[in-house]
Amino acid sequence: MAILILIIGIILFISLIVAHEFGHFIVARRNGVDVEEFAIFFGPTIYKRITKNGWIFRFNILPLGGYVKLKGEHDSDNEPGSYGAASLWVKTKIMLAGVFSNLLVGIFFLIILALIGIPKLIPNQFNIPSNSHTISRSTTVVQVSSVLKNSPASRAGLKSGDNIIAIGPKNHLININSISSLQSVTKEYAGQKVQIDYKINNKEQQTSTILNTTSEATIGKQKVYLGVGIGSYSNGITLVRYTWAAPIVAVGLTKQVIFLTFQGLGHALKGLGGIIAGFATNNVAARKNAQTTASSQVVGPVGIFVILKDGSVIGFQFMLFIVAIISLTLAIMNVLPVPALDGGRLWLTLISRAIRHPMTANTEEVVNAIGMFVLLLLVGIVTYVDIKRFF
Repeated sequence: MAILILIIGIILFISLIVAHEFGHFIVARRNGVDVEEFAIFFGPTIYKRITKNGWIFRFNILPLGGYVKLKGEHDSDNEPGSYGAASLWVKTKIMLAGVFSNLLVGIFFLIILALIGIPKLIPNQFNIPSNSHTISRSTTVVQVSSVLKNSPASRAGLKSGDNIIAIGPKNHLININSISSLQSVTKEYAGQKVQIDYKINNKEQQTSTILNTTSEATIGKQKVYLGVGIGSYSNGITLVRYTWAAPIVAVGLTKQVIFLTFQGLGHALKGLGGIIAGFATNNVAARKNAQTTASSQVVGPVGIFVILKDGSVIGFQFMLFIVAIISLTLAIMNVLPVPALDGGRLWLTLISRAIRHPMTANTEEVVNAIGMFVLLLLVGIVTYVDIKRFF
């Protein structure tokens, strides 16, 4: 099942690229600009077909996005049917069409999720309490991280990695669903014999021990009744379903994701600035800290595949949520003034109009080539970081 969900996730990810480029394609054609090529991915071509309308469809090998090649793409071109000959309003619509398409697709997927059960993955995730119906809840697993020598836990045979399920007198076991609940129970039954239900390698086990008394439990300022170091993690995901509020939840969550994305970009840029400053001042520690900050905010093609693969194990809703977030992120990234991306090209056009000095074809090619080189360099760096991070 996980493999099927992964395949669906990859197909949906490719569909985001198709939707983005189709936005450019359809708006260009409807506004009298001729399309020469429609390509999914970059690099060497795997599949090529010339359509009956004369434009070429390509499927390439490098999963770094896609492109629509328009007739006369330089701003200075003036041949009829070319992008350059179109009005500023038409150019703006064509450049923003991909952004709008990804925004709509992301919201559409979030609406579907809200109707069937949307995962709660973001802190303070947007919610309409009056229309929310929880259909599954995540559970907190309390796990042993260390065991003190000659402690009640040691005598009971507990080991690092064991998950504590319940503890208490044999006839009154109390489920453990948080670190505080374990601390409370062991304090309540201090000095008494308790049964411990726990899991190891997904197999339920039972053991028993006598907890330390209050006087025996005192180690410095701490009270150690069981004698374990503990941690916790979430098992499963909470799914919430909506009916009439589904579109509102989708739009509200979109707004939240956009804010968090810009916040993440801010952290990444701050980290990049720290790296540059670290090199300039030869401060190795500062440079490494900044590198960690910057790299933690971004993922490349390898990272996206790993996230999709891991998400496939959790379930379809989690996978669709990831794809929806990627779609919204693509919309945001393509509206930024980054040369070689839609936003960069649009901003260059707007600036040249504002200063009333149209760019020459050569200048435009140089700027976009530099932007593409920097973009590919960043993709290469992020891919290297992803490989080190995930493998």
